[in-house]
Amino acid sequence: MEALLERAFTIPGTNYRVGLDAAVGLVPVVGDLIAAAMGAWLIWEARNLGMSKFHLARMAGNVGFDSLVGAVPLVGDLFDLAFRSNTRNLRIVRRWLDKHHPETRTIEGEVVERR
Repeated sequence: MEALLERAFTIPGTNYRVGLDAAVGLVPVVGDLIAAAMGAWLIWEARNLGMSKFHLARMAGNVGFDSLVGAVPLVGDLFDLAFRSNTRNLRIVRRWLDKHHPETRTIEGEVVERR
């Protein structure tokens, strides 16, 4: 989901990758709500993993900040290109998993069992 939201497409003529978060954010109001809902789904899944309220609050803060600034016309669209809340949230989940489930570790999106 993070890859779809943050790195699904390459901007033509550049090597910069963007995702649905920035693309749907171009649609006023509705696009920002859709992007926030997709980010909230990641938080819901983190909750289902049993993450602490502190980590969930940090993740919600990332999505909330992204949504709040993203709602500002034009400036928000540029901000969505730079601030990747879902990537930050995935990093929080991976660190939590590495700490609380040491029998597995994450390597670039893959889970590898330790032996």
